[in-house]
Amino acid sequence: MADRAKVAVLISGSGTNMAALLYASRAADCPYEIVLVAANDPDAKGLRLAEAEGLATFALSHKGMKRPEHDAAMDKAIRASGAAWVALAGYMRILTPEFVGKWEGRMVNIHPSLLPKYTGLHTHDRAIEAGDSHGGVSVHLVTAQLDDGPVLGQTPVAILPGDTADSLAARVLIAEHQLYSRCLARLVTRETSPEWLLERVRERAMEMPEAEETVSHGMACFGIVKGKKFAYVSADHHGDGRVALLVKISGPDEQAMLIEQDEARYYRPTYFGGDWIGIRLDLGDTDWDAVRDWLCRSWRSVAPKKLTILLDAADAF
Repeated sequence: MADRAKVAVLISGSGTNMAALLYASRAADCPYEIVLVAANDPDAKGLRLAEAEGLATFALSHKGMKRPEHDAAMDKAIRASGAAWVALAGYMRILTPEFVGKWEGRMVNIHPSLLPKYTGLHTHDRAIEAGDSHGGVSVHLVTAQLDDGPVLGQTPVAILPGDTADSLAARVLIAEHQLYSRCLARLVTRETSPEWLLERVRERAMEMPEAEETVSHGMACFGIVKGKKFAYVSADHHGDGRVALLVKISGPDEQAMLIEQDEARYYRPTYFGGDWIGIRLDLGDTDWDAVRDWLCRSWRSVAPKKLTILLDAADAF
């Protein structure tokens, strides 16, 4: 299989979710591998397991350190490991916005409740006290707001008569171990998923005035209502194995310059002229702000003046 996504796991204690991620990664078809287990407690039991399983480890007590300094040291260790993703697995430290910002969209956490219910601690007690029929677990992207990032997956767990926080927690932990690896696997592969990439383009293309989506030549296509097309999304079109955005440019000279500049990313799309460029979206490092700029420029190249004037007026504000 293709190179697997490199993941660092941060723990503070026994590391049971880290272990679940690790053992799931041993499957031949798992798209990620764990390259580092790091902890803010050198005595965390999960470190001993990681070492026994042959994983690289890093431990640095947060005691006596300012939070930004500790986060910076953790970030340095993660980057030195080659990890491109971070999974929090019982990491009991609130991270600084600076640290979170550096890993935006690439750091994931598991939380023992059905978010947005019961952020923070004592989730099982709170679910039982509220008379809920189910507790559960959520996997979510990490944002600066505690337990508030986009949810990637959830599993409800029934609350039984007579349940205590401990008995409920034991069943929720089973669900955690099942859910986390599946969500992480989906997360690390989505940047090459045609459906996910198309949705990201769609969000940006449909921001353009009077934009509409159709299908043309077997591809998702964006144009101006009753007007010209300004973008296509090609997914393995003619069996080329690529997922790419096709947009209009100034002409053959710019096309040649872009391809020479980065031939892995840019290419001349088959059956399109010299005033179009193909931009690979499936390389795993797409700059989505740049995609928005490409779409806007392409839209402007085909839009009637009455629409560009409206967009210019909106931009002025």
